[in-house]
Amino acid sequence: MAVLATLTVSAQHERLSPKAEMALRKLTMAELALKTLYIDTLDESKLTDAAIKGMLSQLDPHTSYTNAEETKKFNEPLNSNFEGIGVQFNILKDTLVIIQPVSKGPSEKVGILAGDRIVLVNDTVIAGVKMSRESIMKRLRGPKGTTVILGIVRKGVPEILKFKVVRDKIPLHSVDASYMIRPSIGYIRISNFAVNTPKELEEALVKLKKQGMKSLILDLQDNGGGYLEAAVGVSSQFLQPGEMVVYTDGRAVTHQEFKAKAGGKFLKGDIVVLVNEYSASASEIVSGAIQDQDRGIIIGRRTFGKGLVQRPIPLPDGSLIRITVSHYYTPSGRCIQKPYVKGKSKEYQEDVYNRYKIGELMHADSIHFADSLKCKTLKKQRIVYGGGGIMPDYFIPLDTLKYSKYYQNLSRKNCILENYMDYQDKHRKELKETYKDFKTFRNTYNAPAELIDSIFATGTRLKVTPANEEEKTRAVKEISLIIKALTARDIWDMSEYFAIVNEDSESVQKALEILTKNNKKKK
Repeated sequence: MAVLATLTVSAQHERLSPKAEMALRKLTMAELALKTLYIDTLDESKLTDAAIKGMLSQLDPHTSYTNAEETKKFNEPLNSNFEGIGVQFNILKDTLVIIQPVSKGPSEKVGILAGDRIVLVNDTVIAGVKMSRESIMKRLRGPKGTTVILGIVRKGVPEILKFKVVRDKIPLHSVDASYMIRPSIGYIRISNFAVNTPKELEEALVKLKKQGMKSLILDLQDNGGGYLEAAVGVSSQFLQPGEMVVYTDGRAVTHQEFKAKAGGKFLKGDIVVLVNEYSASASEIVSGAIQDQDRGIIIGRRTFGKGLVQRPIPLPDGSLIRITVSHYYTPSGRCIQKPYVKGKSKEYQEDVYNRYKIGELMHADSIHFADSLKCKTLKKQRIVYGGGGIMPDYFIPLDTLKYSKYYQNLSRKNCILENYMDYQDKHRKELKETYKDFKTFRNTYNAPAELIDSIFATGTRLKVTPANEEEKTRAVKEISLIIKALTARDIWDMSEYFAIVNEDSESVQKALEILTKNNKKKK
């Protein structure tokens, strides 16, 4: 609200131009005319929302408005927490099944277990009534300190169990995975840039260094960004204190420089950063800084190209306007933002699809940069280009043939996940007792034939069939991998999930090849 107050005061003292005064009068008169003369009763709140959205739609694609509910939902992952009961769950056959309660969270504290089914929330039936996931979430979440009564169905217990759960703040983690992918090589995946991301990253780096990490794969694929301050904090873990991370310039906002802070935990050692066409904003700040400072190598495909800085303007009812105030520039002076036309947000949002159509995601030679966009890295004077996004040092084409058509169709029809969840629900206890450690699981687990057969049977019922036996054999391998990864996630966590799927990732394997070669050269 301080920003809004400042804007209001400055507007009172700044003399508006005649044109601006006329525009303001027109808006006020239109609202007054509708309020007093329109034939039906008006919802002025909705009208105001529509007017704001209408104005903003004529500007750049990142200046936006969200109502109070949308603002809260948008901010939750960036604030690194939400308020609720603390469970991971899936919807299986129209019933909420708990995958696992959050460690030390409200649900675990009262004795709720993995495999439990929530059928009642404060005497409202939520199972078997086709209630939307969003409606269920609204009932489970609520302010810290409030109480909710959950009706639980548990295997082996005939009656519905009642649990009184006091809602609390539930942490949301942005470091999805961190583990030693090879001796001396660590792997860390960041999903977004939230308030606690730098701290989470620091903890992960310290943990992996204790396990012998000498070089690192930093995975920013599909990371849509987040807070600028978090990007600076993440970059500070790798860059020397005082080195430029990013700077911003705007019409009404003064030039600002953001430099690496002291205390980085991985200032030496090779780094490979993985990016793709969905890596945006803060992801591009970090990868651009590492590339421009010649601190590491970027692998993947050209990033999204979101280099506009938004300033949030909170409104009295909890809604929010995000106004674009400046551009991001990498240390070498590259503008991250890709071109756009004001008021043409649809075309802008379709840019990635258009890249796919022209072949950019499959062929590096389809990407052309003008000489006027040429820049040089700060230490090795390597050529890099501006004009939108970060172009990787090593291009990894999108493999459109990686998965068989049969596997893709089974996945789209939810045959794989639905059957997996049903199987996992029946065998969760047995799996946890069989596999006490991840190393044993990774070396010995194979997806059960009965589960794969049930997936194929469901596909047949939905008229999803393979073109031939070869395609079916290929699908078995593809399904087996994802089942193994999902099982690892449900027994342990996301680090174990990525430890399985990364062995089939071309980007990760290329990173391992480069780092392994570098390590051999140093010996």
